[in-house]
Amino acid sequence: MKTIRLTMSQALVKAMMAQKIRLDDGSVQPFFAGMWAIFGHGNVAGLGEALHEVKDQFPTFRGQNEQGMAHTAIAFAKGKRRKQIMACTASIGPGSLNMVTAAGVAHANRLPILLLPSDVFATRLPDPVLQQLEDFGDGTVSVNDSFKPVSRYFDRITRPEQIVPAFQRAMTVLTDPAECGPVTLSLCQDVQTMAWDFPESFFEERIHYIRRIHPDPSELETAKDILLKAKKPLIIIGGGVAYSGAEKLVEDFCNKHGIPAGETNAGKSAVPDQSPLNMGGIGVSGTAVANVLANEADVILAIGSRLQDFTTGSWAVFKNPNLKIIGLNIQPFDGTKHYSAPLIGDAKATLELLDQQIGNYKADPSWTEQAKTLKANWYKTADKYMALPAPTTEKLPSDAQVIGAVMRSIPDNSIVVCAAGGLPGELQKLWRAKQSGGYHMEYGFSCMGYEVAGGIGAKMAEPDRNVVVMVGDGSYMMLNSEIVSSIMLGVKITVVLLDNLGYGCINRLQQVCGGKQFNNMYVNTHHKTLPNIDFVQHARGLGAISEKASSVQALQEALKKSEQNDRTTVIVIDTEAVSITEECGYWWDVAVPEVSKQKTVNEAYEAYLNYKKTQRHWN
Repeated sequence: MKTIRLTMSQALVKAMMAQKIRLDDGSVQPFFAGMWAIFGHGNVAGLGEALHEVKDQFPTFRGQNEQGMAHTAIAFAKGKRRKQIMACTASIGPGSLNMVTAAGVAHANRLPILLLPSDVFATRLPDPVLQQLEDFGDGTVSVNDSFKPVSRYFDRITRPEQIVPAFQRAMTVLTDPAECGPVTLSLCQDVQTMAWDFPESFFEERIHYIRRIHPDPSELETAKDILLKAKKPLIIIGGGVAYSGAEKLVEDFCNKHGIPAGETNAGKSAVPDQSPLNMGGIGVSGTAVANVLANEADVILAIGSRLQDFTTGSWAVFKNPNLKIIGLNIQPFDGTKHYSAPLIGDAKATLELLDQQIGNYKADPSWTEQAKTLKANWYKTADKYMALPAPTTEKLPSDAQVIGAVMRSIPDNSIVVCAAGGLPGELQKLWRAKQSGGYHMEYGFSCMGYEVAGGIGAKMAEPDRNVVVMVGDGSYMMLNSEIVSSIMLGVKITVVLLDNLGYGCINRLQQVCGGKQFNNMYVNTHHKTLPNIDFVQHARGLGAISEKASSVQALQEALKKSEQNDRTTVIVIDTEAVSITEECGYWWDVAVPEVSKQKTVNEAYEAYLNYKKTQRHWN
């Protein structure tokens, strides 16, 4: 057996470069598009040296914050429909721990990323080293154990040769459509520099492909029988539709069989909004039309959805006592939730078979027409919320008015990126993506701070598309430093920053639960001086082009102008924190205190108990 003597780090990088993936069109591309790295004690001498050797063939990108760079890699994988990914490495201790939150994002959203946190010395001879925490009762513990619950696969590399089986296992998970998510290979810092005679076969080109699992015939037969009896079927479009490449198939399936569809946040824009049977978002932040249909539906065909509580209205949106759910999903864990009839398989391959099985079946024509009528009525309602305010109005614009301005002002091929706060709720209701993939929402983990970094990843994945990040001041304050990365890399995005002086979304939720306004808006915090943040100057200080839009009309003009800018642009607009789009949405199960001195809390608890009675726990 031929061998080559390399350090563990050199071997890992060389093996990563040998991994390729075959796309649906038969073309082959590298599976790893590069490495995000912040070096420090623990990885600068090991992985740092190995990455420098190949810097012209395998790019290394420097982030400003470990969590931020991992968010960028996650957004890139989402934009690439899980067909290409990036890796991230950070130094021992706090640097690596900063990536744990991002690992949670990838885990919840079923997105592949390879995390390479540095770890303590395997030899333990210099212990405790700088940034090492010690467990008094377990000498094997390090802070990197925190990655275990947020990793699909975790391994700690304490010998250089261990990277061979560990990397093979990592690639299996990263390319498996059912299991994929974050993989963590915790790299002891001394082991990164140790050499071993690696077999040359470890570095041979390996071409992977994303397998298309076909359903069990009995499950397909059951799903067919359920659907053929349906008079009022409804499809839920989840994120798995896009990862499978089933977007056009789902749209055609709806139109052929007269079945309306609601979108999850992950599935939104898989089918363009203008498609006649796309009813928009469903659930807690869903449209009036999708939720009315969900109330009446007798069959739900959930495609590629993990049926999160926001999608199901905390399992209260489905009112039909005879409802049947078909869980079409690549992952049995998701396909069997709430006693669904499982239909386990790839969305595209399985839906093609189901289409053949049900032949010329059509939903009740009155159901299809009802959906189209409700959608037209909903458009009229939504348009009122998004309309331009009168030029003379003194009231600050709402989130909905800002969304309307952005939607009217950007190119059709744009991707809007968001993650947390009040904006996701309004965007799922109101945003109308004109092209597939035009809506990029991280709402599996709803991680504040994802937005700017995620926008960079979305742009890197699809450089020919316009990317607009919508972010509130709360999320922006948490993680804005990756603006610097966008300038450094020449990855131009546009950031629309809505400033409502605090955490407006949670302030509203606090009051819905009967509480007093407390510790969310700046004015309701413990303070000596209220902050007066100049976001325009801040963004300019990071290298972006920035301006303040004095009105919704001015925002539209600024967005048009930003298209000609040569680098990232930040547009700031003051908004009010109270108004939301009211004629839609659904209840969300947020626990209310059972006893309280406040009358408003006691009243909210009584209302909470009434809503709890509507929850569906079984079929």
